[in-house]
Amino acid sequence: QVQLVESGGGLVQPGGSLRLSCAASGSIFSVARVGWYRQVPGKPRGLVADITSALTTTYVDSVKGRFTISRDNAKNTVYLQMNSLKPEDTAVYYCILRTNYDFWGQGTQVTVSS
Repeated sequence: QVQLVESGGGLVQPGGSLRLSCAASGSIFSVARVGWYRQVPGKPRGLVADITSALTTTYVDSVKGRFTISRDNAKNTVYLQMNSLKPEDTAVYYCILRTNYDFWGQGTQVTVSS
């Protein structure tokens, strides 16, 4: 039912910024919790940030103060603004929409390197 299309990944220098976008199909987006996970080689996928329909947000400690999650229900899109990027932020970032079933995007690569 739900399709998620991610964009915005790429290569950036330490201290730089990127904004990830995830656009969802369907009518369930506005009432769903949506968020971002990331995965590096050899480690399991972990939560970066999420946001509820009531705009309650959650962040992993390592990104607090640097990343901001937001949503635009008119566009069925969730964003992750990433500032002050560090090499350890390098990962594949995945969008998730959570209902009775978890819908995942295909992932977008973020590489932070000088």
